[in-house]
Amino acid sequence: MEKPKPNIPLAIFSKLGAVVFFMAMATLVKIASVRVPPGETVFFRSFFGLPIILGWIIWRGELRTGLKTENPLGHFWRGLVGVTAMSMGFAALGLLPLSEVKAIQYAQPVLVVIFAAMFLGENVRIFRLTAVALGMIGVLIIIWPRLTVFADSDGDPYLAIGALLAFGSAVMAGLAHVFVRKLTMSEPTSAIVFWFAVTASTLSLMTLPFGWVWPTGPEAAALIGAGLCGGVGQIFLTSSYRYADASVVAPFEYSSILLALAIGFFIFAEVPTVPMLGGIALIVIAGILIIYRERQLGKDRAAARKSMTPQG
Repeated sequence: MEKPKPNIPLAIFSKLGAVVFFMAMATLVKIASVRVPPGETVFFRSFFGLPIILGWIIWRGELRTGLKTENPLGHFWRGLVGVTAMSMGFAALGLLPLSEVKAIQYAQPVLVVIFAAMFLGENVRIFRLTAVALGMIGVLIIIWPRLTVFADSDGDPYLAIGALLAFGSAVMAGLAHVFVRKLTMSEPTSAIVFWFAVTASTLSLMTLPFGWVWPTGPEAAALIGAGLCGGVGQIFLTSSYRYADASVVAPFEYSSILLALAIGFFIFAEVPTVPMLGGIALIVIAGILIIYRERQLGKDRAAARKSMTPQG
């Protein structure tokens, strides 16, 4: 299948579709997480997303060629890190408000800058370092009230654990992003998406001896719905980056915080705190600054390649 022509309106629509479906997935996971352990939730999310992903690959005509891989070990490590991120995030949803978990996980793009410098050798200058520092201050503002429980015997330790799990999820998701960057150098997008779902389903199934429960009807519906929403969201997300550059569509990820706040308030009766809103603002500003800088660097690299191309 040929690469489609740029279509910014369609890319933005696809990105917003991904935001909606991923937020629906998180909501369903939070509903099920009251009783269902994270490993079991990850299995349902991954396994029931597979038919959606496979149907999408067939529709693209890539069933024969799109699943071939030259780096199976790379897919395994990406899957292991991704499953860890997902498990920690799902566990955090069972302990903290939805909007708070989402806000802490916004640290991921900030952390990617650090990991890209550490593992990919990318040059990070003062502009992005400042944005990283700003984002980390925002994260600290959000999680600090939860961490004070360690110095206050009257606090709820589960809230502190939830905050640490949410941040750990962001760290592991940032690492997974670095693995994906490396995989894209040799692997097609369809293979990366498909083999992650397969790896996640297999790895999460290994948690079966550690306390899986038989879900009730509503819990099973929520878990299966989470898997289907996750699969559709993945397709929308991948499509958005096919029709426009990442720097164009990435800022629309932050629209999810509005959904998270609304869902948290109307469905789970969660009221955001002033420190959380302040921390969110700093993280969003840091993320947009990083996206802006990435866009400028992309333009500079394109101009450099053009200047090196022989003319005439």
